Amino acid sequence: MRTTPQFTILVVDDELSIEPLIRQRMRREIRRKQYGFIFAHNGVEAINALRKHSEIDMLLADINMPQMDGLTLLKQLPDINPHLKAVMISANKEMDNIRAAMNLGAFDFVVKPIDWADLQVTIKRTLQHLKNWREALAARDQLVAIKRELDIAGQMQQATLPTSFPATEKYNISANMEPAREVGGDMYDILPLPYDRVFATVADVSGKGITAALMMMSIRTALKGAVIGSDNLSDTLAETNNLISQDAPSEMFATVISVIYDTRSGKCSYAGAGHHPPILVKADGQAHELPMQGGVAIGIAPNFPYENHTVTLQTGESLILYSDGVTEAMTERREEFGLSRMLRVFEGQPPQSAEEASKRVFEAVHNFVGQSKQSDDITCLCLHHNCDI
Repeated sequence: MRTTPQFTILVVDDELSIEPLIRQRMRREIRRKQYGFIFAHNGVEAINALRKHSEIDMLLADINMPQMDGLTLLKQLPDINPHLKAVMISANKEMDNIRAAMNLGAFDFVVKPIDWADLQVTIKRTLQHLKNWREALAARDQLVAIKRELDIAGQMQQATLPTSFPATEKYNISANMEPAREVGGDMYDILPLPYDRVFATVADVSGKGITAALMMMSIRTALKGAVIGSDNLSDTLAETNNLISQDAPSEMFATVISVIYDTRSGKCSYAGAGHHPPILVKADGQAHELPMQGGVAIGIAPNFPYENHTVTLQTGESLILYSDGVTEAMTERREEFGLSRMLRVFEGQPPQSAEEASKRVFEAVHNFVGQSKQSDDITCLCLHHNCDI
């Protein structure tokens, strides 16, 4: 029987009620020795705890605290424990602070009042990512474990992708990514925003392998940090591009398509960085590309402008974001699936949900290519608008 916790989490919050609440909500995990908790009430106490307890795996910290706030604490983490994963806590109204925390390297965030189910999912995903990362580091030193390292990197990548999707009577979202190799360069993400809005994005990094996956993870973090501080997607893409361009390898870049969807009205703002435009599927199954100025791919050079566009989804309509692995999927005779086939997927039979739309896109591609080897990552994110309020 395990005598020490599998993972140790340092919780830093100046609210004295947080300790008994966490001990109560996480009692099963504590009893099973899955998690152990250490508590501090400000950044100074947290640094002392980190230096005293080398077994700490994860930091769960409030941003607003006396003596030393969470952002200052984040800045000091690389010098104390560069492999520590940090999840920050803040109020919805403090979007600038959350954005700053993500740009400082926070892995994720939760907002107050805390949704305990969401917190548990966030902790589980963060620790799974940490576990996979540690396994990758251990495997790196073993030449015979190169294949295993790629497998673990692929697991790491999959662990960062959402696996549960929002679904209400008004709308639903679904997405999937099939890498061409153990590790892919595609990414999708979904993030709830204040005022009943949802951010959704698909990105496609040039190249394949671990380097592309690492760049993809940097873009994911940068996008999340930028979008929570701005309602304008053109600004979000510009800030992401400026940040990624500082450190991106000269031969690498990423195309991105992003949407902010108002769940009340069906209005979608969308903007792209060198990516395919979204596809709008009408309630009768007819589909077409939305107009869009593509912009410049992320990571090529800083200070490029991006253009914002809008469309309002009507009842029964769907919006599809996808990577070029869909339209450029090839048969053994080198014939591409193409945009025209993509637009005919729902002809005469409109999807009734985002999940159905995503599955039918993948089925259409797989049926077309047959036994041909997959040459590129395939990613598709679908948003289905059931009705207005």
